[in-house]
Order: sequence, then C-alpha cells, then structure tokens
Amino acid sequence: MIRVHCLYRVSTKRQVNKSDENDIPIQHAACHDFANLNGWTITREFYEKGVSGFKVSAEKRDSIQDLKKAAEKGAFDILLVYMFDRIGRIEYETPFVVEWFVKQGVRVWSVKEGEQRFDNHPDKLINYVRFWQADGESYKTSMRVKDCMRQMTEKGIYTGGVTPFGYMTVPGKRTNKNGKELIDLAIDPTEAPIVRMIFDKSVREGYGSYRLASMLNDMDIRTHNGSKFQCNTINRIIKNQMYCGYYTSGDIVSPHIPHLQIIDEETFDQAQKIIQQRINRNNQKTQIALNTKGKTLLSGNIYCAHCGSHMIATSAVDKYIRKDGSIYEQRRQRYICSNKSRNCKSCEGQSVYAFNKIDGAIVQIVNDYLARIKITAKSVALEKRYQTEIADMKLQQREVSQKNRKLKDSLANLSAEISKSLMGESQFTPDMLSMAIDDTKTELQKTEDKLAQLNYEISNNQGAMKKLDHYYDQFHCWAEEFADASPEERKMIVCK
Repeated sequence: MIRVHCLYRVSTKRQVNKSDENDIPIQHAACHDFANLNGWTITREFYEKGVSGFKVSAEKRDSIQDLKKAAEKGAFDILLVYMFDRIGRIEYETPFVVEWFVKQGVRVWSVKEGEQRFDNHPDKLINYVRFWQADGESYKTSMRVKDCMRQMTEKGIYTGGVTPFGYMTVPGKRTNKNGKELIDLAIDPTEAPIVRMIFDKSVREGYGSYRLASMLNDMDIRTHNGSKFQCNTINRIIKNQMYCGYYTSGDIVSPHIPHLQIIDEETFDQAQKIIQQRINRNNQKTQIALNTKGKTLLSGNIYCAHCGSHMIATSAVDKYIRKDGSIYEQRRQRYICSNKSRNCKSCEGQSVYAFNKIDGAIVQIVNDYLARIKITAKSVALEKRYQTEIADMKLQQREVSQKNRKLKDSLANLSAEISKSLMGESQFTPDMLSMAIDDTKTELQKTEDKLAQLNYEISNNQGAMKKLDHYYDQFHCWAEEFADASPEERKMIVCK
C-alpha cells in the first residue's frame, strides 16, 4: 500500500466553500480522484484555512511542521497537493521545503504538475524557478490589491476591515461582481457621544490613554467585541482620522465625507499634538500637562531657573502631637528641583517651593492675560498677530532665498570644474565632482521647495487669518471658562 498525506490550503477563509480552482473543496476532490487513479491510499489530510503561503513562513505553519514530523517517522510515502504553490509561495524557502521532503524519502506530487524530482541539476533549477514564479505572482497580486484599495480610498469608497468604535455597518448602494450587496459605514448614535467624550477629556482635561480606558471600563462601556478598553484601544481611536470624516489607506486620504464626521479637525489636531509631546517629553519642553491627576497646576511643566532641570511635584506630611495629646497631620503639596534633591548636578537655588505660592502667582498672571483678551476686539488682536507672523515668514523667505542663490553659484562652479577634471587640470576627480553635484542639487531642491512653501503661505492671507481666528476664539473661550473650570481643565489651559 502506498500511503499518501494530502495538504489543502487557501489564503483567505472566504475561499473555503467557494468554487474557485484554489478552494479546498476543489482541491479535496481532485486529490482523491488522482490518488484513486494511481491506486494510492490517502491516510491523512491536512487543512490550512486562511493561511497565506506568501506571507507566512513554513516554520509558523502547523500543518507543514506536522507533515515534517510524520515524514521523519516514515508515516507516509507521498505528499500530494493540488498544485505545488499550496506548499508555499516564498522563493527563498519553499523550494528547500520540497527538497527536504524528498531527502526524507517522501515523493512530492502535484495533481496539475506531476512529481517534483531531484535526480539532476535541471530538476533543482525547475524546482526553484517554479516557486520563484509563484512568489512573483503573489507579489503582483498583493500590489494589485493594494493599488485597488488606494484607488477606492481616493474615491471615498469604504474598503472594509474592522469597524471602528463609533461606527456601524449598514447596507450600501453598491454591489460586487457577483451581485452581492456591499456594506458601508454610518455613525453609531450610541457610540459617537462616547468618542466625543474621549477626545474632549483628552484635549480639555489632559486625560491619558490609561485613565480614559479605566474611566470607560468603570462606566461599564465595552468595545464592539464586548472586551474592556485597553490603552492601545484608546490610542487607536485618538489617532484615527476617520473620526474627522476621512477614509485612509497608507498615505492616501479620501475626500471629506461629512456624514462620517464625529470630531472637528481642530480637536483632532490638538489630540495628535498632545500624543506627540508626551512621546517626546524627555527631549523638549512641553506645552501640555503630563499629569492632570494631582493638585499642582504645573506638574511636568515647571523648571528650575537655576539649573534648568525639571521641578517635580510631590507632597510631604506635617505630623506632630499637640499638648492635649491629639495628633496634628496635614499633607502639603510642593515642587522640588530634581537635581538638587538627588545631588545629580550643582544647583544654587533652593530645593523646595510651596506649591500654593507658585500656583497662586501663575493663576494671577493667567487671569490678567485672560482679562486683557476679553476686552480686546478680535479685529485688533488678529491684525497685530497676523502682522507678526507675516514679518517672521518674510524673514525666513530672505534667508532661504540667500541660501538658494549660494547653492546655485556653487552648482555652477562645480559644473565648470568638470571639464578641467577630465583634462587632468583639477584637484577633484570626476567621481568626487559627481557626488558633490548630486548633494548640491539635493540641497537646492530642498531650498526651492521651502521657498515655494513660504511664498504660498505669505500670499495665502485668508488661510492664516482663519487659523488666527480659531486661536482667538479658543483663548476667548478660555477667558470665559477659567474661573469655573475643573482642576484638569485649568492645567491644560495654563500649559497651552
């Protein structure tokens, strides 16, 4: 009896019950017919449903590993597949997997392509070329799918995938080539307010992902699959541009889709800045409150004026026994210089500062600024700020123009040096000049791009005024809210 083990594989689970030439029912029937025709006995069958032979290595495929163990024990004589690419499609791996089975005394057969032998060098070459071609076909298929997804995204068409929190799937107006109705996304009226609350807490009160997840879990709110919220779930929500009404695919962004917008773009942009500043908090001074839980107003954003190090918000307990035997106990908040307290670096300042004195002075200054904002007309405030921005941009424009002229002169000089170099009259070799010219051209392109951007920004007065108009409204809103704001909101306003 010739013992046969069969391997059936499809790349996606959708193919399992369909009538495609690579689907499992077709593979199963063809392998059984082929074995009966040759008088072989199928003793075991291996199924891989939704396993990519192009993306998943043989080392991570249970069926391949089980087949290898069976081959080492001599449990079968022939490995039968519908086509050889069912074993895999990785050009630098799959040919050697096939060769490994043959070396173990297992013959490898394909219903469509016959037996793969290794009797001579051409056999090895054919084996390699077959899987090199299969790898190329998979790569081209992958590229076609990606291009199709990008094109659909550019047209504002939903391409499927996991439904983001805040949305639900609804029957669409489109059908596929088989006439099946496709689905679209719509805002979920019960989840959208939760998404707005997540962004609001993040931007207005400085809530981090851990605190937001804990808050939602305490409110007994769950994700689409019924799980508790995790930090990474919150981060995915905050970073997802779809909440502004855009589909994204890689670097491709769709046109604006108003009926999918849950969050305004200003709020979304502020949330991204907060995330970025928290990532880079050790590299630069931040403009957000790194911690909004405590009582101190400037936690994470106050620095020692003597040595420049961070001031740490901490607390200490005053405790003593009174004459009557009762115990006096009071917790005091304070700021301490991190260098001074740890003796890491010399600091001439004091170690401890009472938080109520520092925060009281800051609140007074902020109130003075906000009072001035409230009585300043929008037209006056915007005009003054706009003139300052234009002056800054024109200064940058002059500096970049000057650098651009120098690079052009340098490029001309280098080009003139080429003929001398070819005649042996230059101190530079042609290779050295070629590298220098390429580098100069690269720098020149950067300055020209920067110059074009500055020219556009200077001429685009309306865009700049619109941005400043938004900032004025935001500051004016803070001026109205600051006195009655929560401690978290105060911290975020002060830092901004």
